[in-house]
Amino acid sequence: MYELSQRVVLLVEDNADDELMTLRAFRRSNLHNPVVVVRDGAEALDYLFVQGKHAHRDPSIRPQVVLLDLHLPRIDGLEVLRRIRANEQTRTLPVVVLTSSKEERDLVESYELGVNSFVHKPVDVTAFFEAVRQLGMYWLVLNELPSAAIAPRRTA
Repeated sequence: MYELSQRVVLLVEDNADDELMTLRAFRRSNLHNPVVVVRDGAEALDYLFVQGKHAHRDPSIRPQVVLLDLHLPRIDGLEVLRRIRANEQTRTLPVVVLTSSKEERDLVESYELGVNSFVHKPVDVTAFFEAVRQLGMYWLVLNELPSAAIAPRRTA
């Protein structure tokens, strides 16, 4: 069993205000899981694939869920999702798009690429907190993942 305290959330968010509100929403919901924040798509991929500035992190600690914004610097969220789903080690990783985009094509393409959920960021602060609380409760408390989706397989 994976320890609750190690159920890491990877928050891929370039907006400092949205980052702060997301972290506050987790705290107010008594979700004390570690949240790793990366601010662009390239850094998200570095974290997930244990490379670049994240090459020295413990690869056995994998995110329980990725909260992914779409409109990111360097590499956009749809490309991040595409690469997550293309890699055997991350293919089953739960990814929730949490975005302010109202574009139908973003919604459709996200699902075509295998997103687990697509959530519009509410503009109202109270609604935003509630949306993040519900996401956290579902993905960190209620949802179960196979152990292979959490820890990378060891190869001989």
